Amino acid sequence: MALYVDIKKKLPGFCLDVNFEAGTNTVGFLGASGSGKSMTLRCIAGIETPDSGIIELNGRILFDSAKGINLPIRKRRVGFLFQNYALFPNMTVEENIRFGLGSLSVSEQLEKVREMISVMHMEGLEKRYPSQLSGGQQQRAALARALVIDPEVLLLDEPLSALDEHLRDNMLKQMIETLSGYRGVTLFVTHNIEEAYRVCRDLVVLSSGKLEAKGNKESVFMNPPTIETAHITGCKNLSAAKPISSDEIEALDWGVILKVNKEDKKDIKYIGIRPYHIELAEDARNQNTINCWISYTGETPSRMTVYLSVGRKPSGNGEYQLQWEIPREKWEKVKAMQQPLSLKLDPDKLILI
Repeated sequence: MALYVDIKKKLPGFCLDVNFEAGTNTVGFLGASGSGKSMTLRCIAGIETPDSGIIELNGRILFDSAKGINLPIRKRRVGFLFQNYALFPNMTVEENIRFGLGSLSVSEQLEKVREMISVMHMEGLEKRYPSQLSGGQQQRAALARALVIDPEVLLLDEPLSALDEHLRDNMLKQMIETLSGYRGVTLFVTHNIEEAYRVCRDLVVLSSGKLEAKGNKESVFMNPPTIETAHITGCKNLSAAKPISSDEIEALDWGVILKVNKEDKKDIKYIGIRPYHIELAEDARNQNTINCWISYTGETPSRMTVYLSVGRKPSGNGEYQLQWEIPREKWEKVKAMQQPLSLKLDPDKLILI
């Protein structure tokens, strides 16, 4: 299975310009709202038409502006799970799932529906209408409708965003299980970094229609090629940088000089570290140990975000240079420690852009 996309489409405020390939590994699309993620999926499905370019699926040309090819939706063999699920309110679960199977005999349709009901664990819900379903049940019905046509590509447009946190986690597990048995191409649009990391093997990062990064998720997270990619993938600590020597870089916004391990540093413009990669230093003389004062904190039920002033006491007004994320149980130890805190920025965890 293979999908190739190279398209451009002018949109209000920017031009969507994407080029990527996808195989059987689920590809996640990350980016802020309005960055072009959903529009890319709609162009692949045939709901929207690019201004130029080509879309090819398993050797079939779905769209080619140069050759005047633009297959209608019904001929693309694309399954689409919309953000709001788009179930037909006047149809039962069974009827919604059967909707795209008009070319099959009634007996074949019913058999395929029974199979999808079993796969989605929806036994007993066949005769219910969408208004009689929970959000998770609606999502499963919509996913069943997308998969029942045996699509060559499955497009998932923020399928979990409408669910509460508990239900989202359960549905995420269900989706991972379902996708593990699907052998086509899967594109998963989300703005949730953790969802993307759990569901997807590869990532495409978009910013204002521009493709900022693509590739294996570990590589994109550990070595973001642009400042926008670093921001979108959750790196909250970024500083302008200036190379000092063959193995040292000055973090200009933090006021510290750091040892780094990357070989080629002459073109480095930014340095960063993710909040959860900052560590307590066991010895203040250790490499890349910096002194920090706690400016203020934010909390969730499971973790603390500690806002740090580097090298000096904060003057007030929420002054900080670094964010440090730690489990709440670790915070109980940290808050009792004398300041300044000695913290370590591991050279192997530093992001250089």
